[in-house]
Amino acid sequence: MLLAFDIGNTNIVIGIFRDNELLADWRVASDRQKTHDEYGLLVQQLFQTSNLKQEEVKDIIISSVVPNLTDVIKRTCEQYFHLAPMVVGQGLKTGMPIRYDNPKEVGADRIVNAVAAIEEYGAPLIILDFGTATTFCVINEKGEYLGGAIAPGVGISLNALVERTAQLPKVEMVVPEKVIGKTTVHAIQSGLLYGYCGMVDGMVRRIAAELNLPLNEIKVIATGGLAEVIHANSETIQIIDQMLTLKGLLLLYNRNEKLHSRAEQNREEKGDC
Repeated sequence: MLLAFDIGNTNIVIGIFRDNELLADWRVASDRQKTHDEYGLLVQQLFQTSNLKQEEVKDIIISSVVPNLTDVIKRTCEQYFHLAPMVVGQGLKTGMPIRYDNPKEVGADRIVNAVAAIEEYGAPLIILDFGTATTFCVINEKGEYLGGAIAPGVGISLNALVERTAQLPKVEMVVPEKVIGKTTVHAIQSGLLYGYCGMVDGMVRRIAAELNLPLNEIKVIATGGLAEVIHANSETIQIIDQMLTLKGLLLLYNRNEKLHSRAEQNREEKGDC
């Protein structure tokens, strides 16, 4: 079995695959205060509740945008699974040319999503990931990663609004029935969600224009926490795929399995483990 970790700023998504089939997936909070032992016990509990056997895990892959947690989860893997994980980053074969000015600056999550989306849906593509930040990733018709845009997530925007104003309350992020709010709560919800949908649609249209392609020739894929809510009120998002990152981790593992196995064999022979 393959164990996959996608470490984000807000959540860690964990998936377990057998023969390329996703058997189970879980979402836990990204807690920078937790030790590798605490994460190890947590993963053990998840395996037990899903009737999965830890000893059947033969390899692990990690994608992370939180360096401190990367080190913690790597120690968890080494101590509780006795495996050195494959980590998404420099040196891994993606099969996707990256046309960023400095490819090292592209977050692991954006690479993983792009690899999965190209494989699943073809190109050209615009990929939106609604996480702590909202990212737009652009893939041209050749399957090349061109770059994109990064905006504050809805949660960050709401927190900033509440923290920087004296009388505005924190509200639940639900879609109000009307754009014109008749209460302060409804007005905040409208501004956040409908305003955010307007930003998303505007950005997608601008990206399509910059690619010099009609929007109907570009697939617009969304993933992440608020993807479904935004999709329901967006004019441009076509497809929701909440498993996109886990699919990408599986693909990257399969493309690099032999290289990783040789590296681990060399490591063991040198006595570095």
